[in-house]
Amino acid sequence: MEGLGLIHLYTGEGKGKTTAALGLALRAAGRGIPVLVLQFLKGRPTGELESLGHLPGITLLRGAEGLGFASAMTPEERARCKLRHDEMLRQGIAVAREGSCGLLILDEVTGALKHDLLEEGSLRDYLEHPAPGVELVLTGRNPPDWLWERADYITEMKKHRHPYDSGIPAREGIEL
Repeated sequence: MEGLGLIHLYTGEGKGKTTAALGLALRAAGRGIPVLVLQFLKGRPTGELESLGHLPGITLLRGAEGLGFASAMTPEERARCKLRHDEMLRQGIAVAREGSCGLLILDEVTGALKHDLLEEGSLRDYLEHPAPGVELVLTGRNPPDWLWERADYITEMKKHRHPYDSGIPAREGIEL
């Protein structure tokens, strides 16, 4: 069955945005729908990457490998990161338009936009002229108003308490 090509937005200050997106990827792949995941601003090894590499039907592209947090990047690192992110988005859009995926996930795309590490115009153009039948998932905090207005699904994660606030760092297999 072909998808409707709806737009999902997972946002908020709470934990679980990427987890929700990857849960949908798992569901789609289990039904034979090819999935392409583009991870912006993420470079650390995580448990989900290990698992995704073993699943047929899910392709992953990452953008910030070895670059650390956006706020700590040098101007040269920022330029390299933006070039990589822009190229990833072009690839993702091309794959969607050629019909090679039924679910396109843009993980942490709102952060890439906020830090000016992604060409906003390319994303806006895709949202105005999406690939027919391709579901699109966008994750990240503080999405711009135009993205909020365009989404068909909006799920907002709200943090009430998190161990990080008590000084407990991210743990392998739970946050990493």
